[in-house]
Amino acid sequence: MLNLLQIPFKMLVDFKSLSDDSRIWIYQCNRTFSADEVLEIKTVVSEFLEQWTAHGSMLKAGFDMPYNRFIVIGLDQSMASASGCSIDASVHFIQGLEQKYGVDLLDKMNVSYKTGEYVAYKSLNDFKKMGKAKSVSKNTIVFNNLVATKQEYDEHWEVPASESWHARFV
Repeated sequence: MLNLLQIPFKMLVDFKSLSDDSRIWIYQCNRTFSADEVLEIKTVVSEFLEQWTAHGSMLKAGFDMPYNRFIVIGLDQSMASASGCSIDASVHFIQGLEQKYGVDLLDKMNVSYKTGEYVAYKSLNDFKKMGKAKSVSKNTIVFNNLVATKQEYDEHWEVPASESWHARFV
């Protein structure tokens, strides 16, 4: 008879394999990470997620680093949900990355958007001014970091400003 406790269960999974209803957190960086930083960050995020727990239960999670500018953590909550303590642990981890690399990852009062293939980063106030000056429009591709599930991330994260909360500024 097969003993399921003897089968190693990997808690870090490929982000793409997470279910559509997986919870996500998006951390946008105020600059693009260098290639060396991306390699280091991928290693430490993997290590963090391998040991990430909620009330002693391992959490099944994955991550993505689109544009070498965002850290997106996804959590499959079918086995265990994030608790206040586990969320605090992830925020503390992200704060450590901010300190190590001298970047902002937790400031929600900034906007990332595309200008061609380049990802720009502005304060919300500057983005509002750009909207009034018609420097950005309803067609400007923005990153809606308020999406909460992997399905929303896949379908509504990178959208024209008219399809996001950014619409009120353009």
